[in-house]
Amino acid sequence: MASSNNTAFQNAVDRAFELIIRHPLTINLIMSVTGFVITVQMLPKFYDLFIHAGLSGKDMSKKVLPGRKPVIVPESLGVVAGAVFLIMMFLFIPVPFWKPLTDKEPGFPHHEFVEFIAALLSICCMVFLGFADDVLELRWRHKLTLPTIATLPLLMVYIVNYGSTTIIVPKPFRIYLGNDVDLWLLYYVYMGMLAVFCTNAINILSGINGVEAGQSLVIGFSIIIFNFIELSGKFRETHQFSLFFMMPFCAVCAAILYHNWYPSGLFVGDTFCYFAGMTFAVVGILGHFSKTMLLFFIPQVINFLFSVPQLFRFVPCPRHRLPKYNPKTDRLGMSYTQFKSKDLNIIGRLFVWLFSTLRLIEIKTGVGEDGEYTQCNNFTLINFVLRLVGPTHEQTLVIYMLIIQCLGSCAAFFIRFPLAGVFYDVVE
Repeated sequence: MASSNNTAFQNAVDRAFELIIRHPLTINLIMSVTGFVITVQMLPKFYDLFIHAGLSGKDMSKKVLPGRKPVIVPESLGVVAGAVFLIMMFLFIPVPFWKPLTDKEPGFPHHEFVEFIAALLSICCMVFLGFADDVLELRWRHKLTLPTIATLPLLMVYIVNYGSTTIIVPKPFRIYLGNDVDLWLLYYVYMGMLAVFCTNAINILSGINGVEAGQSLVIGFSIIIFNFIELSGKFRETHQFSLFFMMPFCAVCAAILYHNWYPSGLFVGDTFCYFAGMTFAVVGILGHFSKTMLLFFIPQVINFLFSVPQLFRFVPCPRHRLPKYNPKTDRLGMSYTQFKSKDLNIIGRLFVWLFSTLRLIEIKTGVGEDGEYTQCNNFTLINFVLRLVGPTHEQTLVIYMLIIQCLGSCAAFFIRFPLAGVFYDVVE
């Protein structure tokens, strides 16, 4: 009887190992669903801890009844989601490498293992640095340098494992540049800048409940769809690598969106923006589809280009450019900045004239007691949407923003597949 039980147990263990060896994506999916449930249950338990630690803020877009104080909302809870993600990924490390570990024949994929560990190291560094930013309120110059530093492990692994810095030139430019160009050092600069862009692009398209986590979730699901499409192609391993990271990420992202949706019970903080951006950069760089990944950032690219005059101080930029709340109507409207036209340099005046001519901004002159000030709305995609649709409830506004993000992903798939053949001979 004991022997029979031992045999049954051994068979069950063998079947479990067989499942791990043959279906690592299934194991990853099971762990992702488990991580979602744990994160949803865990986040509210940290509310009081973060509030008592001073990591909290007032939701300025909510109505406050007479005689009551604004609701205090815990912030920086993105660090909890990041921690759950990292724990899942640490536990998952043996799964894709179980067969090579137990195989008696030599040939362990050391380069893939190093990539996996370096990816986790970069994400872990970014979660830590993002939390430091939330606590210490770092300056913008630090926000640009920190992602670059966290990307160094990725760049070193890329140099050691691949080292290729050659790109295929699109067909319209081949008469000038040839079929391919070796960018050498510029290629690594591009990858470093990619991480900086991904982490900060999500951060500057923020200010309303659910928009940071929502846009990240749409981008994450878009990458997952793209990876599954490409699994049957020539580069199955790299897209499987991406799925190993994207499925757990989308799980914790959905969990934090559940609590961050209007009316928000928490603020995600810069930690989440750094964490999400670095995760996207990791899979884009090591998955070898960085250009495709950037296509899923079309709304963020538009928002960045629109924000350039304020980000680079050609036009005065307030610390927060979130929409202005009207407690009488319970709606959000455009937020504004004021300046004296004579104080702007020629580049600032050019941007104001251009955006005003294109009707991208609403501008008023002769503002202020002395009538010397000019007023215009802040240069953000959210403000532009409010300019088009008028004052809007916060929940409706975030739905508009997520629809724009979904439309951006649809455009990305169209560019990546049907349209890519116009510029390249072979689309894989």
